[in-house]
Amino acid sequence: MQNFALVGAAGYIAPRHLKAIADTGNNLVAAFDHFDSVGRLDSSFPDCFFFTEHELFDRFCTKRQQTDNPIQWLSICTPNYTHDAFIRYGLRLGCDVICEKPVVLNPHNIDNLMEVEQQTGHYAYTILQLRLHPAIVALKKKVDEGPKDKVYNVDLTYITSRGKWYYASWKGDVHKSGGVATNIGVHFYDMLQWIFGPVQKNIVHVMNHDRVAGYLELHQARVRYFLSINALCLPPNAVEGEKKTYRTLNIDGDEFEFSQGFTELHTRSYEEILAGHGFRISEARPCIQIVSDIRRSTPIGLQGDYHPLARLPLTPHPFGWDDMKY
Repeated sequence: MQNFALVGAAGYIAPRHLKAIADTGNNLVAAFDHFDSVGRLDSSFPDCFFFTEHELFDRFCTKRQQTDNPIQWLSICTPNYTHDAFIRYGLRLGCDVICEKPVVLNPHNIDNLMEVEQQTGHYAYTILQLRLHPAIVALKKKVDEGPKDKVYNVDLTYITSRGKWYYASWKGDVHKSGGVATNIGVHFYDMLQWIFGPVQKNIVHVMNHDRVAGYLELHQARVRYFLSINALCLPPNAVEGEKKTYRTLNIDGDEFEFSQGFTELHTRSYEEILAGHGFRISEARPCIQIVSDIRRSTPIGLQGDYHPLARLPLTPHPFGWDDMKY
């Protein structure tokens, strides 16, 4: 049994990390969040010390490191823009780190964190859970064993509905979340480049507060993508089925099904990391580069080879803000 501390205990993704820590037979000794709605700790770790002030959390963890039963791991479930600082904190505390995606918002942050890894002798890992999904592993094997000169035509569509709360939270601030492409799409971009090879062209057709559509040319794929958090973008069959999320990957005209099998992927990620086979932060560089380039791109509009849903009419920001203000 190894000892964990966790930051961001009240956040959306924290339950998956808590479950993974419990399922792998480890112990959570300390947790931190500015918000105190963390009754979820009772289900697995009722003896966990909880703090709403980082100074007190830091004092506890620092003193714990001076005992014969120190904290070995720090798990990070905080807002995207804080990941860099908390990874540094965990490494310098003397822990190895597991950070939720996106590990950082910009590629140069990875370079700086790797220097801290060298200085401390500890390592930071990230969650790239789609690389562990059985159907996606099988797809990569098929592509790897197929013709090396084959270029696949791929359409990625991912719509996950979010209410007005989204825009009032840090997720609605592009400077904190990285925008739609980073916040909901980074693991899909990682999956695509992991399967089909490095990016050769990155074009953005449409990008605003609730969607992004573009074209990625990879070594073995031409990818049209559409990502959105607006329920108005859901196709009729999803609406009729009262679904709030629509996810599909079309490869050369065939639907690739991978909608199931997501629930245990964080536990699988922890198992791999604890066994020494996890994804180091350096392995996230390609997908972080993709979303960083998207964020800095100027959309070209409906030109060239674009995703069909890119034609959907844009909707105004629910609070009346433009992209530079939110």
